[in-house]
Amino acid sequence: MRWGITIALTFAFVGCAWIVPRDDGFEPLFDGETLDGFVQRGGKAAYFVEDGTIVGETRPNTDNSFLCTEREFSDFELRLEFRIDAEANSGIQIRSQSVPTYQDGRVHGYQIEIDPSDRAWTGGLYDEARRGWLCSLENNPEARAAFKQGAWNEFRIVCDGDHIRSWLNGVPAADHHDAMTAQGFIACQVHGVGDREAPLRVRWRNLRIRELR
Repeated sequence: MRWGITIALTFAFVGCAWIVPRDDGFEPLFDGETLDGFVQRGGKAAYFVEDGTIVGETRPNTDNSFLCTEREFSDFELRLEFRIDAEANSGIQIRSQSVPTYQDGRVHGYQIEIDPSDRAWTGGLYDEARRGWLCSLENNPEARAAFKQGAWNEFRIVCDGDHIRSWLNGVPAADHHDAMTAQGFIACQVHGVGDREAPLRVRWRNLRIRELR
């Protein structure tokens, strides 16, 4: 009888643990199956879902492409994982915008760089289609060494007021104050590759966000 009670209580406990997930304040941006909640802007790179990841695939002779959230965000913590082909280039747009009054709707704004080249500035802060580099990793060898070639990497990105910070695989990368743009969408970039025919891929998964305000 005691054995039966023990088994029953064990299953009840496990069941409760399964149906009551830990509430850490994060919500998913990607459902793992569709691109619902996103809209593509800019170039004509291909975006699709494969094995629970967003895949961005280059196309020749097209501008930079952006898969943008339909929602806009201001103050937040963003976490995600990414994997990129060694010859590609990419980035995560944050607080970015596309408006008719700016270069006919060109996507512009803050970008956390994904750079698998020897320069290794993944995690640096770039201002897409506007001012260029705001916080490179030129003087941050620890962050430059944190990138894992050919493997999944993790970003943590925090925007809090004018303070923008990033971490690459737990290593501090960008740390910059800038008040130009307080709100905008988040986007996954596929950089243009000129006339290269053979496609390159960038993959993203586990995109989740926690708003701070």
